[in-house]
Amino acid sequence: MKTIKTPIIPLEQTFARRENSKRQIDKKALCIFAASGFFLERDSFYTDEQVLQPGTDYVLDADRNIQKQTSYFKWFHEPRNISFNTALDEFTDLFENIVKEQTGNNQVLLPLSGGLDSRSQAVALKHIKADVHSYSYSFENGFKEHKISEQIAKVCGFRFDPLIVRPNYLWKVLDEAASINQCYSDFIHPRQMAFLEQFKNMQGEFSLGHWGDVLFDRGIDLKDEGLTELDLIYKKVIKKGGLALASALWDSWNLDGDFESYLKTRIQTLLDQIDVSHKGAKIRAFKSLYWAPRWTSVSISFFQAAHPVQLPYYDDRMCQFICEIPEAYLADRKLQIAYIKNRNPNVAAIPWQDHMPFNLYNSHKDKAPHNLPYQIKNKISREAKALFGKKYIQRNWELQFLGDSNDAQLRSHLYEASFLDFVGKEVVDRLYNKFKTEDAVFYSHAVSMLLTLSIWNKKFNKS
Repeated sequence: MKTIKTPIIPLEQTFARRENSKRQIDKKALCIFAASGFFLERDSFYTDEQVLQPGTDYVLDADRNIQKQTSYFKWFHEPRNISFNTALDEFTDLFENIVKEQTGNNQVLLPLSGGLDSRSQAVALKHIKADVHSYSYSFENGFKEHKISEQIAKVCGFRFDPLIVRPNYLWKVLDEAASINQCYSDFIHPRQMAFLEQFKNMQGEFSLGHWGDVLFDRGIDLKDEGLTELDLIYKKVIKKGGLALASALWDSWNLDGDFESYLKTRIQTLLDQIDVSHKGAKIRAFKSLYWAPRWTSVSISFFQAAHPVQLPYYDDRMCQFICEIPEAYLADRKLQIAYIKNRNPNVAAIPWQDHMPFNLYNSHKDKAPHNLPYQIKNKISREAKALFGKKYIQRNWELQFLGDSNDAQLRSHLYEASFLDFVGKEVVDRLYNKFKTEDAVFYSHAVSMLLTLSIWNKKFNKS
């Protein structure tokens, strides 16, 4: 017998066997994977394998069958009657203690961005006097996010490397990427693969800010407060073009019923199991239970291929802390912003990418007429570059899928004979042609997931 205790937000997928289930491809699970980019709940590629769930004690036998399981943590919402300053003091102590414990005496490798999660880490690491080697990504011919990150690093006294994501790297690393994540997430979002060898030559352990933006913000956008819980999750889960791909696969495989009804029933069942009455907190819990471990954590495997990783916001104590904090203090990133302002005002004064050109002190001005000069200047700059043939890059797939060379590589995988037999040539033709001729932005996810399934079919399909 083997005992396993899964964290509240697991960093790694642990597989067990499903009793009384034969080895078959779980095509319904693959449809959800295609639509959302991650597997839902216990799902895997095969019907006889299931993924252990968060916050649970398991006993497995020698054949990996579950003999016993007991949940030790369930997401809840019991906000304490405390002041904002008390919540800030508690967060400061908890966050910095976690960062200090995780860091130890190791050199820290810190990916910086123009946002708040890694910025809060930078402030904490500066406060505890850690030895930090930081870096940041920017897309070639895109927004120079590394310029913001470099300012943060300079204020904190960190070593800093700018990393520019170039076109065409994907095809050189595709096989290695598939070996790392076992095709449980796509290959476009994790830009780390472009720099994996460079990371391996660095010294230290990664400190990653993943999931801070979910825990420390309102669970529902103000514009979406009128939606039902089911509609909120459905809206978040389904990617652009994802429904078209999933429905096409469902029909190609002659599955019973229709995909949308199946997915909505699955989501509603999972929502009903979360005993939280506050809608925003319930949505946050759903994401933490099913999105974080099956998408975010899978992508973290690319960091783990180079060095060990530490995640302050994944810590069990942070999850429990969130459940007791008033929603008003979490909304609009209030706690994180106050923490950064309080601990390091100079870092707070650096522009916030989501509210350019404003910073943490004046981001409330990011509305007309205050933001119009920046928006006009930015638009003119993009249009000027376009006149000289320089497309403004906002997404990685634009660098890896567009252009003749990329297209030839993409087609070689999408139109591989055994893959066409698996999903149906009509499915590939329909989604690929829509990507090429109708709306590349909308159908980029569908093409990325077709590429992922193609690599899985070639490398791992044992059916």
